[in-house]
Amino acid sequence: MPMIDVYAPADLFPANTDGRLGKELTMAVLRAEGVATPGPFHLNNTAAFIHRMDPHAVHTAATDSARTVRVQVITPPAALTREGQKQLVKEITEIITKISGDPTQASRTWVILTEAAEGGWGLSGTAYGRQEFTALAAKAAAARAK
Repeated sequence: MPMIDVYAPADLFPANTDGRLGKELTMAVLRAEGVATPGPFHLNNTAAFIHRMDPHAVHTAATDSARTVRVQVITPPAALTREGQKQLVKEITEIITKISGDPTQASRTWVILTEAAEGGWGLSGTAYGRQEFTALAAKAAAARAK
């Protein structure tokens, strides 16, 4: 299941928007992965971590208080196609810009897509690879069918 990390100055997003940000980003990642109708398996295991940082902790060469956002999405191996990558970067940038309320934020939003190594994804004490994820998804689908 994807993991999402958002690193942003603490005052970039309005108060009480972390839940909305997490949900919108989660749904964007699931869409990009091709999950048309996410069930509890997907919704309960895709996490968004919102890291609100001191505004002076984000720097560029031009300023000691940059309004730069970094969003990193870590997915299991081969979860995103090339088209899925393009779609996801576009949607994440739009979500960050919309929730920040600053139409210029897109030019300061970096999206980093990272694919975990085969077997490099752990949950409940198990190192997951394609085989384990396939079995887990099949088990979840069978449970939904009952």
